[in-house]
Amino acid sequence: MIEILLVDDEPIVGKRLKPTLEKQGYHVEFFDDGALAIQRLGEHAFDVVVTDMRMGEVNGIDVLTAALKTRASTRVIVISGYATMEMAREAMVRGAHEVIAKPFKPADLRRSIEKACEVLQKIPA
Repeated sequence: MIEILLVDDEPIVGKRLKPTLEKQGYHVEFFDDGALAIQRLGEHAFDVVVTDMRMGEVNGIDVLTAALKTRASTRVIVISGYATMEMAREAMVRGAHEVIAKPFKPADLRRSIEKACEVLQKIPA
């Protein structure tokens, strides 16, 4: 089973996306605190990390860095309501699998996760 860490400082994002992704057969953990998410990454490696770019003291680049430090094969998808070319470029240079601009449809995120799973060669049945 693909394990996904979902990180966004807006609890509504987790409330909406977590059940949607779980219905697709993924195991999902949600954190609305970037620091706690990084702490969890130190305890457990995830297949896919979906993180917001702008959060409190910890940002998406911090989560991206921690995820790849834990497991280099982790696919990290960065989501942002403030997506700029510069921000997207920085995320990609640092190893992001993809950058998705908010607002997005759950189907857009699902497709991005499916692509990440193809890279991992772990497509859920």
